[in-house]
Amino acid sequence: MGERYGSFEEEADDQKIEFPVTEVEHEADRPKGVDPVTEMEPQEEVDPNAWRGDAAEEFKEPKVESKSPYPVGQLKPAGSNYTKCLVVPKMTGENVDWIDKELGDLIEQGLLTTAVYGMDDDSMQLRPPMNKGNEVMAYLSYIIDFYDELPDVAIFMHAHRFAWHNNLILGKDSSQMVRHLSPERVTRDGYMNLRCHWDPGCPDRIHPGAIDRDVWKQEESILADFWIELFPQDPIPTVLAQPCCAQFAVSRERIRAIPKERFLWLREWLLNTELSDFLSGRTFEYTWQYIFTSAPLHCPSMSACYCDGYGLCFGDAEKFDYYFELNFHLTKYEKELKIWDEKAEEVAFAHGRLHGGHLSGEEALDVPEVGRNVTLDEKIRQLEDEMKIRRDAAFELGRDPKQRAKEAGRAWVEGDGS
Repeated sequence: MGERYGSFEEEADDQKIEFPVTEVEHEADRPKGVDPVTEMEPQEEVDPNAWRGDAAEEFKEPKVESKSPYPVGQLKPAGSNYTKCLVVPKMTGENVDWIDKELGDLIEQGLLTTAVYGMDDDSMQLRPPMNKGNEVMAYLSYIIDFYDELPDVAIFMHAHRFAWHNNLILGKDSSQMVRHLSPERVTRDGYMNLRCHWDPGCPDRIHPGAIDRDVWKQEESILADFWIELFPQDPIPTVLAQPCCAQFAVSRERIRAIPKERFLWLREWLLNTELSDFLSGRTFEYTWQYIFTSAPLHCPSMSACYCDGYGLCFGDAEKFDYYFELNFHLTKYEKELKIWDEKAEEVAFAHGRLHGGHLSGEEALDVPEVGRNVTLDEKIRQLEDEMKIRRDAAFELGRDPKQRAKEAGRAWVEGDGS
């Protein structure tokens, strides 16, 4: 699996059902005896470094360097504004009111425009030629429709505001990701996956042409065949990897480095393929990085992504990692408190059925430790307070362009912008 930090921050919810394999990977990566719910006594404390396992002795941030042949993008003078457009595919019933409500100030200032594609609604101003391939059709259609009038940065995102796959420190909130996104990083790199967390996706998600079919990666076994159709001049890579889940930003310079005809051809392929929407969408999910960087692997440092990409700089990768250690414990205590509350409710319900001085089914009751809920509440409050302090300090440190360059591992000279 990819980076160890951040592995335990994602709460399972209804949307995560598409990637249940990640929960298995997380369990395998946890040190024995450190399960926050089922394998630990409520009163037992955890070694602060236990969650790192073998990495506890010497911290080293995992990263995979991209081998993109594209040159570094040309930045505007420091302090300049960048135009941005938020591209969103919308199905009937999906609510995108959050865009105007949360980002209205940027829109009013002319710093952000929107392109919402009605995938199944003929009344929408922007419509793709067909509702097919999930978000892929809208993304390609935007590039084709606006190729000659692109903003400095195009941001491609889903319609929902909150999602498990959005960045944890930004509240898993799409509006916060758009607000804090660094157009300089996007311009410099040409392409930026909006998700900083590696899991799922990095460092080696897809092995095109794999013989053994993986039910959670159905596109893997067929990608080799379709690679020949999508990229007939290029050899099939042994590995394709980037953080999931098809949300990214691309500079105008990088989009226009690729002929418009190429995007027309890709959309035509999508219109004609017999693959299901699920499979065609997933095929592109792990090839967008290749389309825009010509590199099969795109797994940048998670701390650099947060710092240089969103202005959340913790000082160095190890201090950044500590934030996720705090979150690991926070999640553990929250889960334990939830179980305590459930047990307390069961006891209260049983008391309500008291018969002749004896509880009905008393022997089967699991009575929670008295006062443990108060202790857990206090631990949760302390962790939340500390995490907020560290997050606020990270935003403040991220205002320094020199620090952003340092944590991104790139050279910086006086006068450079972010």
